[in-house]
Amino acid sequence: MIEQWRLRAAFAARLSRMYGREVPAYTTLVDVSREVNEDVLRARGADAERLGSIGRVTAERHGAIRVGTPEELEQVGRVFGALGMRPVGFYDLRDTPASALPIVSTAFRPVDEEELARNPFRVFTSMLTVSDPRFFDADLRSRLATFLAGRELFPPELLALADRAEAERELPGTDAERFLDLAVRAFELSPEPIDREWYAALERVSAVAADIGGVRSTHINHLTPRVLDIDELYRRMTERGVEMIDTIQGPPRWPGPDVLLRQTSFRALAEPRALRTADGSVTLGALRVRFGEVEARGIALTREGRALYDRLLGLIDERAGHRPAGERGDVARAVWSEHLPPTEHELAVRGLGFFTYHAAPERPADGSRPPSDLAGLLAGGWLRAEPIVYEDFLPRSAAGIFQSNLGEAGSRNSGQECSSYDADRLAEAIGREVLDPFTLYERQRDRSLARIPRALRPQGAS
Repeated sequence: MIEQWRLRAAFAARLSRMYGREVPAYTTLVDVSREVNEDVLRARGADAERLGSIGRVTAERHGAIRVGTPEELEQVGRVFGALGMRPVGFYDLRDTPASALPIVSTAFRPVDEEELARNPFRVFTSMLTVSDPRFFDADLRSRLATFLAGRELFPPELLALADRAEAERELPGTDAERFLDLAVRAFELSPEPIDREWYAALERVSAVAADIGGVRSTHINHLTPRVLDIDELYRRMTERGVEMIDTIQGPPRWPGPDVLLRQTSFRALAEPRALRTADGSVTLGALRVRFGEVEARGIALTREGRALYDRLLGLIDERAGHRPAGERGDVARAVWSEHLPPTEHELAVRGLGFFTYHAAPERPADGSRPPSDLAGLLAGGWLRAEPIVYEDFLPRSAAGIFQSNLGEAGSRNSGQECSSYDADRLAEAIGREVLDPFTLYERQRDRSLARIPRALRPQGAS
């Protein structure tokens, strides 16, 4: 019997091999990521593994897919449910500052600490907001709904196996093999010809809309390795002649602790695709829809820490204006140094970062009583704090990555009223609860506090 986490690990590995065959530059990205990680490990030793073992970091991947309807999203939830992955977080990319994309998203991922340690594979999954009149007028909405209703992304056999794997939390070897084969195939790039005029009509709204609603299948848009030094990776990829997007999205590089998520990618490549013209003939064209993303993960921030992060982004925008990327980076580092704690200790004491807490048995007995405050317990060596890695995403960064790989900005009629989407509406579409990331991190922190002796628990901890 093949357990869910082994199914998840096997699916991630097979998806990576498939994507490497389809997008050779991805293999270069993985190779350079591995080289950088090995160099960082040699240079920094154990400190390099503070946010995950090198084995986990090297194997870690996140993918991205896009679907068109709530029904398709519900089926995605069943496929990933078979792998022990649950929807976490709600991301509305329709009103992000850098770009407006007609999609809302969630991320399917493991949620338990043990499952994350075994294999943290996650998939950022976006759904087209067909009902949003700012992007789609009545005629286009009707045509799009008809087109999407007439396609099948996942065969019934795959969904039946997925339901069984989720219910039983495992599959027999033969069924597991069949499930993996069907699941990987469902995310391959289809050779079926694309209706050129229909694709172009959607592309005038957004290249993302065309990629979702202009084809009769879905596919992996990017598969993302994790790297320990994303700035060094960016430099090495550029040296190899791979065209990268202009910036690294997310927090700036600075001397203090890494927080949240930094992302960059190589630009979407022109890939040959069969296009069907109005007279029914098929010609060979090219589309740019898939790219190679890479990420560096930092410490998860608390609700207060995340509010501070969002304020700092606004302050950077205010001070940097329309300066070039290099100058904007200087502004960002100055703002970071001015407002963000420069050490993990201060992040913990000020309640800005998530940590697990552990009694320090190596502390020599000196007859003193432990203090009741977290700062004193940490400073006195009674407790040690281990950072909790950020497992989720940032809507502004995701939109920035998407927009950096689009040829055109697309269009949006801001005079129209926005259709409402939130986590509850997305959960209704998926047919399962969309979990709140902050709640998951809080539970992880609180479980660690519950395991330490009561005398060492900081004031306010249950």
